[in-house]
Amino acid sequence: MVVFAMTRWPGVMPSNFSAAYGLAFCAGVYFSGSTRWILPLLTLGLTDVLLNLKYGASVINVYSLISLATFSAIIWFGTKFSRRWPWIILALGGVAGALVFYIVTNTISWLADPAYAKTFGGWFQALTVGRPGFPATWEFFRNTLMSGGLFTGLFSVAMKFSDPVESEEPVKEESESEVPDVGPTTEPAK
Repeated sequence: MVVFAMTRWPGVMPSNFSAAYGLAFCAGVYFSGSTRWILPLLTLGLTDVLLNLKYGASVINVYSLISLATFSAIIWFGTKFSRRWPWIILALGGVAGALVFYIVTNTISWLADPAYAKTFGGWFQALTVGRPGFPATWEFFRNTLMSGGLFTGLFSVAMKFSDPVESEEPVKEESESEVPDVGPTTEPAK
């Protein structure tokens, strides 16, 4: 979690290229009980507070709360997957989680930012090119999808390699002819 938190610091990774989507999804898949919620959400929440302080934003703001709620949804989505599924299916689940995050957060930006027209065209602009003078949001979308799939795949492969190796030999059932003769099953009469 400490290494993950450090990757959220500006400049460490490209814009919107984050392990957060994969971490949240894999927490749902691999962690159990309250750990699946507390560890990732606490880490995300604390790093959001530090980032908000760095940028001079409110320590806790609506965007941070929506972000945490969306990450909670990604964790919940991860609980619908089995750790035994192939890593490629899990990676696709991470991509789906990243897609949900992108759509939700950009829709919130569209609703909150007065620079966007409150029409379908304005929403489409928020999801594709963004506001003039800023990097195109499709670039963030690309990085979001790539990092969601990459980090989920890496986490899944790492978890599969860390799972104890199960014996591949089938359990041999004893047939009647292989049951040892132990004599009569009742005691002889006296």
